[in-house]
Amino acid sequence: MDYVSPKEVSATMLNTALTKASLPVKDLLVRGVLSGALLSISVTLAYAAVTQTKLPLMGAIVFPVGFVIIILLGLELVTGSFALIPLAFFEKGISGKTMLKNLFWVFTGNLLGSLAFAFLYWAAASEFGTLTTTGPIEQMLIAVAEKKTIGYASHGTAGFAAEFIKAILCNWMVCLGVVLPMASKSTAGKIVSAAIPIFIFFALGYEHAVVNMFVIPAGMLFGAKLTITDWWLYNQGIVTLGNIIGGLLFTGVAIYYTHRKENNPGIAALQKVA
Repeated sequence: MDYVSPKEVSATMLNTALTKASLPVKDLLVRGVLSGALLSISVTLAYAAVTQTKLPLMGAIVFPVGFVIIILLGLELVTGSFALIPLAFFEKGISGKTMLKNLFWVFTGNLLGSLAFAFLYWAAASEFGTLTTTGPIEQMLIAVAEKKTIGYASHGTAGFAAEFIKAILCNWMVCLGVVLPMASKSTAGKIVSAAIPIFIFFALGYEHAVVNMFVIPAGMLFGAKLTITDWWLYNQGIVTLGNIIGGLLFTGVAIYYTHRKENNPGIAALQKVA
């Protein structure tokens, strides 16, 4: 049968975490860069769908394509790692230093990939800044970048609190997009199960750290009235922290520990080593 039981999924979560934690820095960076770029491409595609159809829901329908590619190719997305890598630490399979090192390099790779595509998209769309007019996608990037930073700041504490909650809710869904494909053995099943939670988070306008690594710098390249400090102080730091909490608590810890089996081969192997 195609379906994999939740108990088996919990075992796969731990085994996946251990595998990811063992990757060398080179692989974390390469896979992280590819993930950042692919997610950025998906955002651009989603904005194209929104601006062409005037239907925001169309953007959410097409956005999951990049995430599905990331899942199927086994690439590294730090927001998904927030749910999985700590499990290996909690089960004493890796040290705290290894956990932080893994998350740091994946985050760095995602950032580099997102920035690289932002520059390439800007170079192509503006002909290296020589065009004086911007198209609808570029105008949307500017508007969204400003809304995600100085827009929240203009509402003070309430704005930042809302942003933080949106980040928690976002990565709850994103990490479900990482874990749900483990419940299927078929490619088609993995595609559908990965896409559904991603559709939800994008349709509801939640805050995703890696998406923002592209949207905000791209908006700045096209003329958004904000600074690098605005980006990191008003968005990236707050959203990253919210993503950690949402992914780890509501997906990683909740699903793993409610279905965890003491006779999980991965746990048994760890206990034998210990």
